[in-house]
Amino acid sequence: MWRWVRQQLGFDPPHQSDTRTIYIANRFPQNGLYTPQKFIDNRIISSKYTVWNFVPKNLFEQFRRVANFYFLIIFLVQLMIDTPTSPITSGLPLFFVITVTAIKQGYEDWLRHNSDNEVNGAPVYVVRSGGLVKTRSKNIRVGDIVRIAKDEIFPADLVLLSSDRLDGSCHITTASLDGETNLKTHVAVPETAVLHTVASLDTLVAVVECQQPEADLYRFMGRMIITQQMEEIVRPLGPESLLLRGARLKNTKEIFGVAVYTGMETKMALNYKSKSQKRSAVEKSMNTFLIIYLIILISEAIISTILKYTWQAEEKWDEPWYNQKTEHQRNSSKILRFISDFLAFLVLYNFIIPISLYVTVEMQKFLGSFFIGWDLDLYHEESDQKAQVNTSDLNEELGQVEYVFTDKTGTLTENEMQFRECSINGIKYQEINGRLVSEGPTPDSAEGSLSYLSSFSHLNNLPHITSSSSFRASPESETELIKEHDLFFKAVSLCHTVQISNVQTDGIGDGPWQSNLAPSQLEYYASSPDEKALVEAAARMGIVFIGSSEETMEVKTLGKLERYKLLHILEFDSDRRRMSVIVQAPSGEKFLFAKGAESSILPNCIGGEVEKTRIHVDEFALKGLRTLCMAYRQLTSKEYEVMDRRLFEARTALQQREEKLANVFQFIEKDLILLGATAVEDRLQDKVRETIEALRMAGIKVWVLTGDKHETAVSVSLSCGHFHRTMNILELINQKSDSECAEQLRQLARRITEDHVIQHGLVVDGTSLSLALREHEKLFMDVCRNCSAVLCCRMAPLQKAKNVCFITPQFLYQFYCLFSQQTLYDSVYLTLYNICFTSLPILIYSLLEQHIDPHVLQNKPTLYRDISKNRQLSIKTFLYWTILGFSHAFIFFFGSYFLMGNDISLLGNGQMFGNWTFGTLVFTVMVITVTVKMALETHFWTWINHFVTWGSIIFYFVFSLFYGGILWPFSGSQNMYFVFFQLLSSGSVWFAIILMVVTCLFLDIVKKVFDRQLHPTNTEKAQLTETNSSIKCLDSMCCFSEGETACASVGRMLERVIGRCSPTHVSRSWSASDPFYTNDRSILTLSTMDSSTC
Repeated sequence: MWRWVRQQLGFDPPHQSDTRTIYIANRFPQNGLYTPQKFIDNRIISSKYTVWNFVPKNLFEQFRRVANFYFLIIFLVQLMIDTPTSPITSGLPLFFVITVTAIKQGYEDWLRHNSDNEVNGAPVYVVRSGGLVKTRSKNIRVGDIVRIAKDEIFPADLVLLSSDRLDGSCHITTASLDGETNLKTHVAVPETAVLHTVASLDTLVAVVECQQPEADLYRFMGRMIITQQMEEIVRPLGPESLLLRGARLKNTKEIFGVAVYTGMETKMALNYKSKSQKRSAVEKSMNTFLIIYLIILISEAIISTILKYTWQAEEKWDEPWYNQKTEHQRNSSKILRFISDFLAFLVLYNFIIPISLYVTVEMQKFLGSFFIGWDLDLYHEESDQKAQVNTSDLNEELGQVEYVFTDKTGTLTENEMQFRECSINGIKYQEINGRLVSEGPTPDSAEGSLSYLSSFSHLNNLPHITSSSSFRASPESETELIKEHDLFFKAVSLCHTVQISNVQTDGIGDGPWQSNLAPSQLEYYASSPDEKALVEAAARMGIVFIGSSEETMEVKTLGKLERYKLLHILEFDSDRRRMSVIVQAPSGEKFLFAKGAESSILPNCIGGEVEKTRIHVDEFALKGLRTLCMAYRQLTSKEYEVMDRRLFEARTALQQREEKLANVFQFIEKDLILLGATAVEDRLQDKVRETIEALRMAGIKVWVLTGDKHETAVSVSLSCGHFHRTMNILELINQKSDSECAEQLRQLARRITEDHVIQHGLVVDGTSLSLALREHEKLFMDVCRNCSAVLCCRMAPLQKAKNVCFITPQFLYQFYCLFSQQTLYDSVYLTLYNICFTSLPILIYSLLEQHIDPHVLQNKPTLYRDISKNRQLSIKTFLYWTILGFSHAFIFFFGSYFLMGNDISLLGNGQMFGNWTFGTLVFTVMVITVTVKMALETHFWTWINHFVTWGSIIFYFVFSLFYGGILWPFSGSQNMYFVFFQLLSSGSVWFAIILMVVTCLFLDIVKKVFDRQLHPTNTEKAQLTETNSSIKCLDSMCCFSEGETACASVGRMLERVIGRCSPTHVSRSWSASDPFYTNDRSILTLSTMDSSTC
């Protein structure tokens, strides 16, 4: 009973079976004993919020941030105790930050909702009640039969039932799931493959039993039980039967499939990452720095509280005549008074924590995502698609990339394979102009001849192999040679999963192929480009693959049609690294043909030229060619019967199917006779060498992951520039045990320390990688981090640390007001400082700033190192800006104090300035200094920068005049009435403002000059190069036209010193003699760029 209650409350969910039973077309048993399993609907949910949970969930996420939680505490403190500032000073900025962030995150989630609605509302056709019904994708149920047409995307995970092809096969592409662009072939079981119409499918009585949903795209185990004429037929289902949601149907008119996984249980949905809010390295750094500021704040509050009670130890200061205590205050607890005063000081100084920093960063991320979408360099013209930012939380991480993991095939290479060489029975051949040429002396030499093996297509007229008069083989040896080549290329043309284009097989009555087509007219499709290249090569040699069905494969041998019965396909897997087929020849003999990596084929061979072939494979690999070995085994009837029975048992098992299949495959694929090896070339992508070299110069480490042979992988890495000749190549291969792997890793670590080379490269194979990650992960990662190649943000400095200069005068002021907690600034100024007066310049700077022209950045990838590893937010940078803020604060405060501290009137009518005037003067100097400081940091000026920079200062003056010139009826006090007018009516004040601003910024300018002259960064060097060079076509560069005036020359010199640039000075013209290089001297390739390219 208790267990049932817990299950109903959701604390103890009921046991879920390891398998699910799906009745096709939802035809459940009518005996009443069956309880249908409950499955989820087909809705996809990528959004994070709903209407009901948006407010609580978003607030919870926002208050996980240090600054937001801190200001919430401060706001609550202001509500509970008597504090020197109004609760509005903390509450309004907090509300503003929370609201802006919520709007931004809500908008992004609204876009995700729209995307979900578009996907869930897509029209689909399902078979119901004997007819084809149009419905929406979200209404698909597990067990529904769905019809998909050519080029449509599968709306759920479907088990293929039939297609328009006679053999029930179809082609799909899974590019949106795994990036693979090759076509993959999927097949239906024979009993359902013949059901091509809705009426015939309506008669199907079948059940699918399969595993519960899992994320692995390439793993699926199940079986289909078909009831025909009161007899149950069991057929195994594997990955070749499952059509994944998100994949697209290609080269097939239509298919029917039964939904087995729907909605968030599809493999695509299970591979979704968590929708929890992501936090970048920049934000993590800010949280760390804010904690430091929080410590400074608490320290200031404690010091102020202690000094207050120290000062009030004297009776005259404890209760002066003008501020008598009440009876309640005299009798209150000293501990409570101390806590209350501490909290009051905490509130007074709380703006040292810059809450607006987060809203600035959030707005920069949000608006920056639009800049990514507007970038024409990221626009794909063919598909009319722009770059899409799904979430802006990690925008700045694009400038913090340190490692790039890439596959070799299709990324570094074109994934377009070309057959180049082969080894047949220990003799190496090369294809030249459609003919196989064996190694040997040339025909023109006196020593002998080169034996030319004619294409088999020429053997109709030439019964012997072409050779010169000086090299003539006997008829018996020629016949034996032809038999060897015939068997080798028959193995190539039969051991694969290649299909013929459906366009060429339409209307064929006797099968899904057309046997009268010439080899050049056939168009092959394959999930692996290696297979396609090999089948095409066999066709050029006279063994032409014509097509296949569920049970038959046809080839033409020298024009003669031969039909082989396809008995079994032993699918390729990454553990075995091979595939096999069992076929029955026209003569009735049964053969096993195997194809795979030499490491998986050669150990299982008991005959053939194993050692010679091994040498040839190594030679092919050194040339960067991809290699496969071919072998065969002739089977007796008794051997085949045992294999057939064991394969059926393993394939229909629902438990431990993979282990059982692996054991059966190992039992079958043994005692092989080696036929030879193939070698195909995968050409490199255009400019792949330049790209990898640029990544290396930018400090980005490239890891290439490939399944190729060790020698092949190293050769390709050298050819594409991933490895280079001066690099010290380290190897972690062929490790057999944990202890051996650990010792090798220690030796590699010592070599890295002892070898006096700049760069290291590491080669690691799969077995060694598994050992290294299992027991020695830390040691392995230490080795990898010291290797620049492994074969297997722009975020400005912490500008908001200027908030230090905002609140430090508040702390200094307490020394002159007996720590009475009197505020230096008016509450309105406290509230609007971060929201209005200083927020826009930094936001626009973060969006529009270009330290270096984009063209120069592409040609000088070393500049990327200046911002990588979060260098702009290093502890050194943080301390510099913090110290700078403190120094500015001292200048603001004591500069104003020296002006007003003496009892001297600065007004013409003899009146004296009060404390609000003093605080307003400090605040005015601070707003101007902070804004102009931002202007000094700006390198790339646009009209928007000018507008917000100088507009912010103007807005402050206009607002202050308006705010102080009117008696506000809703304001609790009128402390600021006419204060700003009086302040600006004094010429001494204007002079003091200018003097203090210049004094603050003079120190910054001097530091900039010395840093740029003595210790310039790479970015600053590039800025000076831009200014000094005569190149005049690059956007935003400091370039001037000829004939500039003397004043312009002086201005140019000053801009060079502080590193500023204005696009208005750009003249878009080139001189033919301008020296411009695509790369600097630190890059291996150095070539002049033609001026016409600009």
